Amino acid sequence: MARRRIETKLDAAARRQLFERLRAANPRPSTELVYRSPFQLLVSVMLSAQATDRSVNQATKQLFRVAGTPKAMLALGEEGVSSYIRTIGLWRVKARHVIAASRLLIERHRGRVPREREALEALPGVGRKTANVVLNTAFGVATIAVDTHIFRVANRTGLAPGRTVREVEDRLLEAVPGEFRANAHHWLILHGRYVCKARRPACPGCLIADLCRHTGKTPPP
Repeated sequence: MARRRIETKLDAAARRQLFERLRAANPRPSTELVYRSPFQLLVSVMLSAQATDRSVNQATKQLFRVAGTPKAMLALGEEGVSSYIRTIGLWRVKARHVIAASRLLIERHRGRVPREREALEALPGVGRKTANVVLNTAFGVATIAVDTHIFRVANRTGLAPGRTVREVEDRLLEAVPGEFRANAHHWLILHGRYVCKARRPACPGCLIADLCRHTGKTPPP
């Protein structure tokens, strides 16, 4: 079957320029989640659903001091994990998933976070987005996790418009030049979080405003 052509409103030159500017402004982008191991990153990303990175970091600062490994997390137990993450939305379900995932990591992977997507997505509470973040951030895989910020930026700018998260992900993997793909997730999420915001994007000071195809740009003050 013939592969569908990428649907984008930006040509190759514009896409390259977009990422060149983001790279120049932030040569070494990284997640704002605080972690010291792939396991801690995995837990942080699991907790971040419908929560801010700041709230997750506040909770995990104490949690990881007592349970920074799958073995220690499992020993802490569901109620113990819950006591540290009550300020985060859906904390009961998340605590259950963290404990179940820790158990499987010990039973199936010798306490190590797997580097394979299928194995990651087999863990309780881990979907495609979480797996993509771990693969990209912990293991350097050139993949792109699409959250609400990246979904918004990809559609607004015309970089990789799509109706679903998976559609946007697939189009981004085609649209982003290879040399930028490893860091694209971080650049786009930070741009969406601090510049291309949902309610009132900061268009007047945006580095890529002239490349962006959004028709409802915020006017200068």
